[in-house]
Amino acid sequence: MREAAPPKQLAFDLPLDPRYGREDFLVGPANEAAYGLIEAWPRWPDTVCLITGPSGSGKSHLASIWATRSHAWTVPASEVTADSVTHLVSNGALVIEDIDRPEGREEAALFHLLNLARENGSPVLITAAAPVEALGLVTADLRSRLRLAPGATILPPDDALMRAVLVKLFVDRQLVVDLSVVEAIALRIDRSLARARAVVAELDRDALRRGRRITRPLAMSVLADLGVPDDETDEDDAPA
Repeated sequence: MREAAPPKQLAFDLPLDPRYGREDFLVGPANEAAYGLIEAWPRWPDTVCLITGPSGSGKSHLASIWATRSHAWTVPASEVTADSVTHLVSNGALVIEDIDRPEGREEAALFHLLNLARENGSPVLITAAAPVEALGLVTADLRSRLRLAPGATILPPDDALMRAVLVKLFVDRQLVVDLSVVEAIALRIDRSLARARAVVAELDRDALRRGRRITRPLAMSVLADLGVPDDETDEDDAPA
């Protein structure tokens, strides 16, 4: 009598709330300068500091750590308007996220806010996905002010950080996987924390849908479906 295949489960795409605590941030050579900047507060060399790095690199996580320590408000750059500047600075500390996004960005208001923050001694942490020169700012004074702001850039993660992040992402989802799975994924995907999150989320959905645990063959199948070329050879693939 043939054994029945395990029933497929419904995979609900429920959002996983990211954990932005200090203990949840993994430090490596790629982000240690940015982490050091956060740790240096309140002994910053300037009122305004800037953290840049690609999407998903950990800028918001670091900003959240600093906001908790400094009791700062956090707002997207699009919410810095002429009418809101005085109110925003009144809190005493502020995070301005995604200043690289031009949608709704009021450069005059941003420049006014930075000047008012300096007058009041209110610290401001700014995040951006690109360096100042690539932000497309047309206001010369704002561009100059941001160039002078001390800052740090988050670089692409190295192999060790990629593996550590993958392990953490699986643990956050309460998934138990063999280290060979982590190694195989780390060897093949782009050096991007955002990519790592997307791959782990897809593996979680696929494993739940199939009613199976995440094995190396399943991981390779999901990576292939995501268009990740299998052009690396690790110890498990090497001929005997």
